[in-house]
Amino acid sequence: MPAPVYLDHNATTPVAPEVAEAMAVALRESFGNPSSAYTLGQAAAKQVATARHAVASLIGARAENLVFTGCATESNNLALLGVAGACDPGKRHLVISAVEHPAVMTPARYLEAQGWSLSIVPVDEAGRVSVEGVVDAVRPDTALVSIMLANNEVGTLQPIADIARHLASRDVLLHTDAAQAVGKISVDVDALGIDLLTVAGHKFQASKGIGALYVRQGTPIRQILFGAGHERGLRPGTENVPAIIGLGVAAELATMRLAQGDNTLRGRREQLHGLLSAAVPGLCLNGHPECRLPNTLNVSFPSVSGQALLDSARDTVMASVGSACHAGESSPSGVLGAMGLDTVRALGAVRLSVGWNTKEEEVATAAAALVHAWRHLADGS
Repeated sequence: MPAPVYLDHNATTPVAPEVAEAMAVALRESFGNPSSAYTLGQAAAKQVATARHAVASLIGARAENLVFTGCATESNNLALLGVAGACDPGKRHLVISAVEHPAVMTPARYLEAQGWSLSIVPVDEAGRVSVEGVVDAVRPDTALVSIMLANNEVGTLQPIADIARHLASRDVLLHTDAAQAVGKISVDVDALGIDLLTVAGHKFQASKGIGALYVRQGTPIRQILFGAGHERGLRPGTENVPAIIGLGVAAELATMRLAQGDNTLRGRREQLHGLLSAAVPGLCLNGHPECRLPNTLNVSFPSVSGQALLDSARDTVMASVGSACHAGESSPSGVLGAMGLDTVRALGAVRLSVGWNTKEEEVATAAAALVHAWRHLADGS
C-alpha cells in the first residue's frame, strides 16, 4: 500500500535531503569544538558562523544578534524569563494573547506565580488580536508584550507590525513567537519592528533540537541557563554544530523558495479546501480567511468528531486536530475556544497543513479519503 499522505507540516516537517546530507558530513568530519583554538575547532566555528549568517539573512537580521538554542520552546523561555530577569524592578507586567503556544503561555504563567502581573488579550472569531486591545493592555509597568506571529492551529497572522508601531513611543519590549511563520512566509525583523523573535528549525525542514532567538542590539536580557560564555553568554553549552549547519542549509533553501513566492503552498491549500468544500456541505473554515499562513487549513466537519474522522482515514492521511503539543487530548482546542467556537464545531475541527513538497495528486488522495471517512461516520451517526 502507498504511504499515507502527510498533511501535518505544522507539527514538524521532513528534513530536506540537502540538510540531512550536510548534517551527515558534519557528524563525520566537523567534530571539533568551536571554542577550541586549533584548526579543527576553528573550522567548526567558521561553519557555525556561516550558518548564523544564513539564518539571520532569512529573517532580515544581523548575524551577531542571533542566538542558537535547542528549540523554539527554549527560545521563548529565554525571551520571557531572560527579559524578566534584566528589566527594571518597577516593570513587572507582561502582555500576551489568548492563543499563545504553551511555550509562551507556560513561562508567562510562571512569572505570574512569581508575582508578575499578566494580561491576556482576547482574540476575535478569526483568532486575531486587535491592535487596540494589545495597546490598551499596556501599562506604565509593562516590561514585555509577547504575541505570536502565526497561530500553529488555524494559521491566523497577527498584526505585529501595527502593534510595534503603536508601542514605539512606549518603553515596552516586543517579542514574537515566529516558529510557525519562518520559512513559510517572508519575515523581516525590522519590518515587523520587534525586539525579540523565535525561530524553530524543524518547522522548515531542519532537524529537531535546534532553534534560534533574535535579540535586537541593546535589548535587556539575561541568561536563564548557567555555564560558560557561549552564544554571547545567553546560551551556555557547546554548540550543536551538525544541527546548526543543517539549520543554515534549511534557511538557504527557505530563502530561495520564498524569493519565488508562496504560490506552491497556497495552491495546494486552496486545492484541498476546494475539494473538501465541494463534497462536504456545511464545512466551516476556522481562522482568518485571508490573513493566515499559506499552508494551513483548519476546518470543522459537521456531525462528526475531528479525531474520529482522522482515525477513520489514518491509512491514507496523516494529520491532527490541533497542536501536536496537545496530542491525545479529547477536549476542544483552547485556541478554538478562545475564538468563541461552540463545542460541537470545535470538536469537529481538523488541522491540515501542506508542505513545499506536497504534490497535487497527494492532495486529491487525501481529500477523497477524508470525504469518504466523513460520509461513513455521518451516515452512521
